[in-house]
Amino acid sequence: MNRSMKIIIAAALIGGAASWYFKAEEQSGSYLTQKLEKGDITEKITASGTINPISTINIGTQVSGTISEIYVDYNSKVKKDQLLAQIDPALFEATVGQRRAALNVSKAEVQVAENEVDYAKKNLARIKKLNASRYSADKELDLAEKEYNNSVAQLALKKAQVEQAQAALDSAETELRYTKIISPVEGIVVSKEVEVGQTVAASFQTPTLFNVAEDLTKMQIEASVVEADIAKVHNGQTVEFSVDSFPDEVFYGKVTQVRNEAINTSNVVTYEVIIEVDNKDLKLKPGMTANVEIITAEKKDILLAPNKALRFYITDENGETKRYKDKGIWVLEKGVPQRIVIKTGVSDDDYTEVSGEELEEGMKVIIDEAAGPGNSRTMRMRMPR
Repeated sequence: MNRSMKIIIAAALIGGAASWYFKAEEQSGSYLTQKLEKGDITEKITASGTINPISTINIGTQVSGTISEIYVDYNSKVKKDQLLAQIDPALFEATVGQRRAALNVSKAEVQVAENEVDYAKKNLARIKKLNASRYSADKELDLAEKEYNNSVAQLALKKAQVEQAQAALDSAETELRYTKIISPVEGIVVSKEVEVGQTVAASFQTPTLFNVAEDLTKMQIEASVVEADIAKVHNGQTVEFSVDSFPDEVFYGKVTQVRNEAINTSNVVTYEVIIEVDNKDLKLKPGMTANVEIITAEKKDILLAPNKALRFYITDENGETKRYKDKGIWVLEKGVPQRIVIKTGVSDDDYTEVSGEELEEGMKVIIDEAAGPGNSRTMRMRMPR
């Protein structure tokens, strides 16, 4: 193909493209106009958020000690009641031994006290018999009764000490069991905050050793929505989102919760919206940032006006713009701009749903003033979806 033929073909292509490019916007005298057309529109709210498992369990320790063994790592699949780590049990085992011995001593002391009660009871009976026959003085009877009562009280004390020793043993055995760090759920280890040889200290706030996610095939986005948009967000709305790891892929979810707590950051008020997401292929990882679009409204086959037309105002010869309380758009009637009152509905970045008695499909609405001499203007148009 020679050079002149290439130039002719290129010119034809450019001419065809320009014909389509400018047919949507037309210049009518001093104004640029665009036809009202019917189409579909989707209203979306944009937000950002963080992807996390729906349920994450923080597993900590209730006793202080040194980690002697760790049996899992990041991404390990664990079963319920599976052993994750072991705190050195030596001191706890010794304490259990001491408490068990103390319990045995207390039980032996109860046996001795019971024998003393039995002896005091028999002695009291004997003194009473002698006293009745006048072979024993009242003083001896009083002493025997006192010894019996003391022995009964001593037995009660020893039994209480047995209960106390049993409770101490139970506590020591519980602490020994706590040296085994057990997973309370089935899931996947998403973080490990401890190493072998590390000393962990139990306090009022239990230290976290592992984070276990119950199910990574179901995730949630914790998105921040500004107060101006939050009234449009409701449970059940469809959500489209993307993540930086897969920029060309669109993921979907649904709004499951709109939280009422206001979050004020640098005088910007936002509300947290929870979005549930399927993650069967495990592409989404905890902590990823999601770029979210919440679909708040959808309309089909409705009359659409370009947003440029809604923003357009007529200026007088002094350059002043008259403002109106109601909403309206400007149309050309015999070359003269006329204002029509309208009602607006669903809107996106480029178009807005409009209605009004005087509106008709195909009507030319003013979107801007035409470029004057010496000025250049680029006219761009996105057809209604």
